[in-house]
Amino acid sequence: MSKKPVKNQTPDGALKRQLSPMHVWAIAFGCVIGWGSFINPGKKFLATSGVAGTAIAMILGAIVMIIIAFSYAYMVPKYPKAGGEFTFTKNCFGKTLAFICGWFLVAAYLTNVPMNSTAIALIIDGLTGHKGILNFGFHYTLAGTDIYFGQMLPAMFILILFGWLNIIGVKKAGFVQTVLASLLVLCVFVLFVAALFSAKAKGVNLAPIWGFDKKAAMDANAVTSEIGEYAHKGTSGILAAILATFAIAPWAYVGFDAIPQAAEEFNFSFKKVSFIMMIAIVFGCFVYVSNNTVAAAALENWPERVMAGEWVVLVAAEELLGTFGKVLVGVGVSCAVLSGIMGFYLASSRLMYSMARDGYLPKIFGKVDRKYGTPRNAMIFCILVSLSGPILGREALGWFVDMCAIGASIGYFFTAAATLITTKRDGDGSTFLKVMAAVGVAFSVIFIILQLVPIPGLEFVHFGTESYIMLVVWIAIGAAFYFRQRKFFSDKDK
Repeated sequence: MSKKPVKNQTPDGALKRQLSPMHVWAIAFGCVIGWGSFINPGKKFLATSGVAGTAIAMILGAIVMIIIAFSYAYMVPKYPKAGGEFTFTKNCFGKTLAFICGWFLVAAYLTNVPMNSTAIALIIDGLTGHKGILNFGFHYTLAGTDIYFGQMLPAMFILILFGWLNIIGVKKAGFVQTVLASLLVLCVFVLFVAALFSAKAKGVNLAPIWGFDKKAAMDANAVTSEIGEYAHKGTSGILAAILATFAIAPWAYVGFDAIPQAAEEFNFSFKKVSFIMMIAIVFGCFVYVSNNTVAAAALENWPERVMAGEWVVLVAAEELLGTFGKVLVGVGVSCAVLSGIMGFYLASSRLMYSMARDGYLPKIFGKVDRKYGTPRNAMIFCILVSLSGPILGREALGWFVDMCAIGASIGYFFTAAATLITTKRDGDGSTFLKVMAAVGVAFSVIFIILQLVPIPGLEFVHFGTESYIMLVVWIAIGAAFYFRQRKFFSDKDK
């Protein structure tokens, strides 16, 4: 039987119960939909997987996430504390595995914050129509991309502002998140309806529906009429196109699992958790598929625009609705970016707070602000780490995606596995739940293999070199924290 949190129960040093079901949906959905749903159609989805491959991958990904969500819905009432997957793992698998799970989840959540911030300069460029308007001040080159101080300024301002909002109170953050998430849904839906009824959006424009070899086409200076020569074809080509996007489904949908991180701040029954999660996942799937399909349908030469590095969703919206379309995408992507920053700040800070409170991280991260009832020090750490995004620049987006995907996959694995352990230990849980948990474990392992292991014929599915380097660095930082707390980990009585 699930327990209902007591409203306004705020013992000294505890988090305040201020989040309504709408707040929690907005946090989850805002985390699921960030910059990627608007930027990635041109940057990754259309070329790599096409319209059909992306739609299939996203729908399959949503189904897998819903399967995994059943495990979360079971585990949250069992362990209604901040920390989510970390808390589940701690109670089922012990300290070391709990630390591994928690540390990789911090990577999944926290990398999304700088990832969203790097899109802010792109948004300003696109909406003003003046590419490079922020290219002023000192600059340097990283991974072949020029990074300017002018690009850093707005991103860093937003990171600090939204970090501060998280510190001064979760209820205020929840309200802002709800407004942003609602506007985001409205913008995407209006654009979808416009494409549905516009004569400018044509089915013939969707080809090549499985995507194409972008590098080969660019090397040959191919135009749209020639793109069929480079299209992904045959069973292996189509399978690779689908798997390339399916492999990052943990990144695409990470955020629905942010709900357990705020479990101590719910002012409603835990019975509503599964429904809120599923609605967030379904809405997220719609946004990904809709934006990608609309971008291709509205542009007869989208392959050339993709190869030119254009923001195809923005161009498509302007083609369909003129200036209003441009404003629509501007508002939508701004809400997506800001809600992503807000939501992942909350998730990552609560996770670090939970780990520190239980002794897995230095105690300083477990301090709760007496005035606002929020984990201030954990939040400050998250802000400082997030400021790396504007410094690393836009090329780091793909690296952050990979880090997020592997972190989320590990979190999903431990949650599903913990569900199997708990149902057996407590003698409850239906056969359906146990099957769903077993399937969740299997898919989590598949995600991890696709991300980390180079597989012949699927060369563009696994991590790139920079992502492997970031993974090693993150593991090294985690090892430093682990050995700093080695006395805690070696004490079997705690």
